[in-house]
Amino acid sequence: MSDNPLRTHRLELDDQTLREWDAVVLASGPDGIVLDSSAFYPGGGGQPPDHGVLLWGGVQTRIVGARKGDDLYLIPAEDDPLPPAGTAVRGAVEDERRTALMRTHTALHVLGGVVFRDFGALVTGGNMEELTARMDFNLTEVPPGFRETVEAACNAELAADRRIDVRVLPRDQAFAIPDIIRTATNLVPPEVKEVRIIDIVGLDQQADGGTHVASTRQVGGIQVVKIENKGKGFRRVRIQVSDQTLA
Repeated sequence: MSDNPLRTHRLELDDQTLREWDAVVLASGPDGIVLDSSAFYPGGGGQPPDHGVLLWGGVQTRIVGARKGDDLYLIPAEDDPLPPAGTAVRGAVEDERRTALMRTHTALHVLGGVVFRDFGALVTGGNMEELTARMDFNLTEVPPGFRETVEAACNAELAADRRIDVRVLPRDQAFAIPDIIRTATNLVPPEVKEVRIIDIVGLDQQADGGTHVASTRQVGGIQVVKIENKGKGFRRVRIQVSDQTLA
């Protein structure tokens, strides 16, 4: 893998509402398609990659995934045509999927913020699909009424319509923020010199590379559907995101 920076300008990190844009193909082959600019989130931090299309020359190439290696590679659907290097394309991210994943990702940050604030537990893992997710905590025991208490507290934070800010800080400044890493293990690689911060103002600040909605009310509602015991000091909280705020 090359040490060179990605050639693709990551548009989704600057504007999480962007769904369509113009780009030029830099490379195209078995590894995928590399654009000079892209709003496809490649996946990471438990958030799956985006889907969408590239339109070029009167044809369509469906994009069924993306991955970050020595470049940002868009993965075309099997047997779809590949635009050659130098081709001008119109990119489009599938809005319904991206928006659902943004709502879900923000919901997990709200959940993590509430559990840390109210129970002092750190996150040990997590994963999500569209409007359904899980988060694992180093919680030694589940207090009585934990599920109902956490659900009510999460939905109160959604109803509060807290603003969500995104900023990038030098690594030393980011890590000087108290509790900026609320995972049991620091997942930010040491070679990362600038850290992207997602700040749910008044509730949660986290180093995070994913996509999020602009305020907590845009999440909708959170239902805590299950609490699982995954071993000593290890609790899994499963949630679903609904279309209406529950508080």
